[in-house]
Amino acid sequence: MSNEDLKYEVLKKDTKQFDLSFKLIILGNSGVGKSCLTLKAIKNTYDDFYTPTIGFEFLSFNVKINEHIIKLQIWDTCGQEAYRSIIRSFYRNSSLAIIVYAIDSKESFKALQSWLNEIKTESNPDIDIILVGNKADLDDQREIENSVGKKFCEDNNLNLFMETSAKTGFNAENLFIRAAQILYQKHQLDLSVDFSKVPYIPERIKIVGNDIDSELDIDNENKRKKKCGCLF
Repeated sequence: MSNEDLKYEVLKKDTKQFDLSFKLIILGNSGVGKSCLTLKAIKNTYDDFYTPTIGFEFLSFNVKINEHIIKLQIWDTCGQEAYRSIIRSFYRNSSLAIIVYAIDSKESFKALQSWLNEIKTESNPDIDIILVGNKADLDDQREIENSVGKKFCEDNNLNLFMETSAKTGFNAENLFIRAAQILYQKHQLDLSVDFSKVPYIPERIKIVGNDIDSELDIDNENKRKKKCGCLF
C-alpha cells in the first residue's frame, strides 16, 4: 500500500485513545532547528530566538491513519557534543529516528555520517530513519543542494528524505505524518491482534517503541479488547 492510499487526519495533542504508539527520536547538530521544526509541526509556533535544547524535550503527535490512531512519542534531543553520552541512552527502543541537518551548513551535513553510525550502534537494528534538510527558507544561503541530500539518503538506504522549514512551516507537519505512515505500514500486523484470544494479559503492556514511562494500563475487570502493537 502506497502513502497515497493512506487516509490521514492530524488529531489534537491531548488525544487519549490510540491503537499504536511509537517512540521517535530526533537527532542532529546543535542549531539545525530540530526543536523549532518539532514545535512548528505540533504547536504551529516559531521563535527566531528559541533557546537551544538542554538534554531533551518530550512531545507527542497524534494522527489517524485508515481508522487507526497512531501516537508518536517524540524525543527531541540536543546536539551539543557535551551531551552526546546522555543522548545515547535515549536511542533504546526507538522505532524511528529523524536526522536533521541545515541546508546552509556544510558542517551539519558532514556530521550526518557520525549520527548515522551512532544510531546503528546504539539503537534497534530494524529502526527506520528519515533524513531532513531543514531551513529550506534559506535557499539563497544554501550550501547543500537538494540532490546531495537525496544521494546521501539513497546511498545509506534510509527510508525517506525531505527538506523542511521550521520558519515557514514547509513540510513541518508533513514530516511527522510521513513518519507515522512509515511505522503504520510496518506494523499493520500488530493491529490484527485480538486480545480476547490471548490466554494471559499482563496488567501493564509495553507499547511498540516505548522506553520508560509510557506504559498502557489495562482494565483487568472489563477485559476489554485492546488493539495495540505490544512487546510481551
